[in-house]
Amino acid sequence: MAACARPFSRLSFVLALAASLPALSPALSPAWAGAALIYVTNSAGDSIHVIDPATNKVVQEIKGVEAAHGIAPAPDGARVYVSNEADSTLDVFDRESAALIKKVPLSNHPNNIAVTKNGDRILVGIARGPGAVDVIDAKTLTRTKSILVKGRLHNIYVTPDGKHLITGSIPGKLMTVIDLEREVPVWELPFDLGVRPMTIEAGPDGATRRIFVQLSDTNGFAVVDFAARKEVARIKLPATATEFETDAGRATSPSHGIGVAPDGKTLWVTSIPNNAVFVYSLADLKLIGEVALPALTLPGRGPIASVPNWVTFTPDSKTIYISNAAIKSVTAIDTQSMQVKAVIPVGEVPKRINTLVTN
Repeated sequence: MAACARPFSRLSFVLALAASLPALSPALSPAWAGAALIYVTNSAGDSIHVIDPATNKVVQEIKGVEAAHGIAPAPDGARVYVSNEADSTLDVFDRESAALIKKVPLSNHPNNIAVTKNGDRILVGIARGPGAVDVIDAKTLTRTKSILVKGRLHNIYVTPDGKHLITGSIPGKLMTVIDLEREVPVWELPFDLGVRPMTIEAGPDGATRRIFVQLSDTNGFAVVDFAARKEVARIKLPATATEFETDAGRATSPSHGIGVAPDGKTLWVTSIPNNAVFVYSLADLKLIGEVALPALTLPGRGPIASVPNWVTFTPDSKTIYISNAAIKSVTAIDTQSMQVKAVIPVGEVPKRINTLVTN
């Protein structure tokens, strides 16, 4: 990955960025249309932005969450759950009013979160100490258990059938599978590199078939056969034809966003050095497309990467949303034409992103 060829001040970067993006309206609508909402946490700010995919406009802003990390909606759409890195809490918000309902103390510093399929528990990956998953009862909003794992956790995911929780550890270089009924780890898979974002493919019967795992220092992903409990392939993304400037610290996680479309037909994988998202046919993992993401340009400089991160989809699979961590925005892409539909301004360093289905 190319580091910046010549230093430029943070002030000049911010001024150029401000000039390149439209301003957010101070009056945000309390109502929205469509069947879903897109939530994005601003990791270096104190707010969460909500996008209406029908208009690709910000329709709500949840304020007062310093260093929000993971975000997940309740299945019934009544609440939004956010892991708060600054306070080591799970913050619970009313979805419609954005009012804070409760801050639930956690066992330690959190990273990403997940919610069980029936909504009875919120699961929080703990990124400090030996590593654990905190279990929060959705009715009482209290922590009922900490499931110990081997290694501090980064990302966690409930499988499509709701039976398991998949966790990943960067320092532990380990993926752990937890039985959600018994709330105990049932098997582990070690890797040679740290485990970062993942996405899960369901088979025809709804059971977990494959897990696609992004790894530290890897511009690509590993393929895990869930039933066989082993890695079966490792795929490298195409080399970039353009050198994009970016923070040198990004070299440890060049590919840091991945998602299976809800219709189960395609796999989308972001790349920071390529400043693009690559599209694979899910059935055979053949590369079928590449979509360039917006870059920041400054006078006398080469293009600066948007630093694409997490991804999420509309329920109909027609649009994918990608957080642009370096340029305070989210890119909306039409999945059929593989063309950018909109670049939506949000807050400081947007990263984690999720979809709430409203009807």
